[in-house]
Parts: sequence; C-alpha cells; structure tokens
Amino acid sequence: MLNEELVVITRIQKYLKDAYQNVADAMIGGGIDNMEKYKYMLGQAQAYLIISQEISNLLEPKEQAHGKENERDDENIIEFEIGRPKD
Repeated sequence: MLNEELVVITRIQKYLKDAYQNVADAMIGGGIDNMEKYKYMLGQAQAYLIISQEISNLLEPKEQAHGKENERDDENIIEFEIGRPKD
C-alpha cells in the first residue's frame, strides 16, 4: 500500500475515533434532553464503531486455509450415488 494511502486511512481512523469520543462525551455529560436525540447519538456511535472495525478488517492480511488460497477442502463433502438404493 502506498504511503499516501496509509496517511489518508490513518486520518479517517483518527476522525472516526474522535467523532465517537465526542458522541460519548456528549452522552455521558448530559447533552441529551430527549429519547429521540439519545437514539440518534447511539446510532452515530454504533456507525463510527462499525466503520472503524471494517477499516481495520480490510487492513489485516487475510488468513489462507492450509496455506493455499485456491485449494479446495473436500473434507466435509458427502457424495451421494444416483440410482436405485442398494439392498
């Protein structure tokens, strides 16, 4: 990944963290005067967390099953025979 891309991603992650913290501070500090505002702010906080987690997941290298990405795992496959049942 290019250095410029990492800078942008880092800035986005910092923005999301700061925005989440601002929402949390407002909720804890009594900045909510009705249930509608509480639900809205809770939704904002959840959205910030979900987006942050998705960015982190995209940045992590993906695990490869058994070290081979395109290898098929036939361990859990049941094969059925077509035709008459055996007596």
